[in-house]
Amino acid sequence: MLRLLRRTVFGAVLVASLVVGGTAFRVWQVARADDLTRADMVVVLGAAQYNGRPSGALTARLERARDLYRQGVGAKIVTVGGKLPGDNYTEAETGRRWLADQGIPVKDLVAVDEGGDTLGSMKAVAELARERGWRSAVIVSDPWHSLRARTMARDVGLDAWAAPTRHGPMVQTRETQGRYIIRETGALLYYRLTHAPAGESVSL
Repeated sequence: MLRLLRRTVFGAVLVASLVVGGTAFRVWQVARADDLTRADMVVVLGAAQYNGRPSGALTARLERARDLYRQGVGAKIVTVGGKLPGDNYTEAETGRRWLADQGIPVKDLVAVDEGGDTLGSMKAVAELARERGWRSAVIVSDPWHSLRARTMARDVGLDAWAAPTRHGPMVQTRETQGRYIIRETGALLYYRLTHAPAGESVSL
């Protein structure tokens, strides 16, 4: 019985290690990929803003979306993200205004200021897509967040792929990168088990 118990425990630990390790590898792998296939829309996930001024993380995402639009990767840019209590602007509106100031035509910009987490935002984007007859999306977020965001987008019915940022506060150091890979591995495993967000805030 003791030998069987040891084997069972060892097997469980081994399987758990393989699942966690495999998920972490996929987070890293998708973070390094760049899919520039043309899509109906470029979706910019929200990050912190300060009274209408995008944070460093949000600016990096907006710059990436601007460049993708100019390359013809997406016909429209959809900015997403709500606001915290007391904020004057949503993340979505802050992003839309910044892109308009960069010369992106207003007719090609849509702000979806719903959702306090990635899943909520993706559901709102999917509803917008159904209303407008759009099906495909290239997701712009930080590299380590890309796999979870892409997974959620596909789960709500979008044909989605990722073109993550390549600069910004989330990719400055190896320590930062390692911390976010660990965080995203846990968040993705939690989502796959529960189909619920892992308690993230709108400033992610």
